[in-house]
Amino acid sequence: MNIATALKNEIVRLARKELRRETRAMKKAMAGYRAEIAALKRRTLELEKALRRQGRRRAETVADGDAPGAEAGSRLRFSAKGLAAQRKRLGLSASDFGRLIGTSGQSIYNWESGQIRPRTAQLASIAAVRALGKREAAARLEALRAAP
Repeated sequence: MNIATALKNEIVRLARKELRRETRAMKKAMAGYRAEIAALKRRTLELEKALRRQGRRRAETVADGDAPGAEAGSRLRFSAKGLAAQRKRLGLSASDFGRLIGTSGQSIYNWESGQIRPRTAQLASIAAVRALGKREAAARLEALRAAP
């Protein structure tokens, strides 16, 4: 082996060593970029789902009769705990409370559990019953039972 061959082999070895060092940094950067891209894709999917849910809620609100630009003061608020407290305050079962509002007892249970939110028309009925006392609620319930 002559000196030219040895020099050439050494140059190739050093070049490979240098390339490995440079590509190692690029590989680490690429892995980081891939992880960042995957996180961004997950975040995009979450945001798209949230946007679809908002679109459905807006469509339900418009279908229920609320105008999209309705005043904030005219909107009725709903709380599952508040509904349960109101029903207990009146001393009514879920089915009796449902009769007063014009829904089923199962709907009342679902609303109280927070699984489902009542529609706008039902919120108005709930608000009307909120103003009743125990005696008046019992009287209305008797009137509803007596009606055919």
